[in-house]
Amino acid sequence: MTTRIFRITVRGAFDGLDADQRAELLAEAPEHDVLKAAFTPEGQLTYDLAARPFFTFRFSDSGEAEEDIVGATERAEAAALRWLAERGYGWKNLKSSAEDLSQAPLAKRQRQAAARGL
Repeated sequence: MTTRIFRITVRGAFDGLDADQRAELLAEAPEHDVLKAAFTPEGQLTYDLAARPFFTFRFSDSGEAEEDIVGATERAEAAALRWLAERGYGWKNLKSSAEDLSQAPLAKRQRQAAARGL
């Protein structure tokens, strides 16, 4: 069997932050800039609290079967919730989406390279 790579996105909104929590998040905002976004096994958090209360965690995971994406999504959600809970941050509207990269369509250049046998 081949290893499948999954990309999981967990989105939500901060909710009920007090002034100290908001100040803490704003101070750490440069570390969580969307321009630094990446899918990582431990999860990458991005947000722009100065503009809106939304956050996004990006996780990468793997499995051997198509069904493994369900477990990967559950692990990503649990990790995101754990991060929020450890800091006492309230949240709402948590939603997850996952993609199996082995099922992702190839881009035009990738199709051309495959046709040339590269």
